[in-house]
Amino acid sequence: MLKQPFIHIIIGLILSVIIGCSDKVELHPIAENTTILAFGDSLTYGTGTSRDKSYPAVLEKLTHHKVVNAGKPGEISAKGLLRLPTLIKQYQPGLIIICHGGNDILRKLDLNITRHNIQQMIDLARQQNIQVILIGVPEFGLFLNTASIYNTLAEQNNIPYLRDTIGNILAESSLKSDRIHPNAKGYKRLATDITMLLRESGAIKYPR
Repeated sequence: MLKQPFIHIIIGLILSVIIGCSDKVELHPIAENTTILAFGDSLTYGTGTSRDKSYPAVLEKLTHHKVVNAGKPGEISAKGLLRLPTLIKQYQPGLIIICHGGNDILRKLDLNITRHNIQQMIDLARQQNIQVILIGVPEFGLFLNTASIYNTLAEQNNIPYLRDTIGNILAESSLKSDRIHPNAKGYKRLATDITMLLRESGAIKYPR
């Protein structure tokens, strides 16, 4: 039989896990005419399916917001960081979805630099009062675990974070077009999970 002090410790640990899991990051509701900028590389562009079935295209239908597909296949985060200011000026989005760094991972670049580049993307958005959500990208190995830099970025910046969706999609053969890209069904799931995250964070209302 457990002694009372140990029972208190166990209960405390359980409560801390529950409280930690229930925490969610709140965003301000975005107006109906707000543009969402989907920013990234081939995972945003929609490589593996047609452009009208990419996740930004599906997300536009699900949220009824204009979603700009600003994905550029093959782009590393350093190049993305240089590209982002022009996109912000051109589209003046109210919210940016950042899904970047996959090519850095594939090329085995220094992920500390990748983290710094994505941090600067977040900073650029916030300097313009643009809200941000982050999508984690897996390390394309046997287990498809999300690279730890995304956890760090989400925690340090207190932003809504879709951690495991891409890895989970690529773990199912029916949802991917190749080793590193979803197919149309996979992108639809990604768009659905992003929509859920936007609703849970309060950025959009349900139903609209």
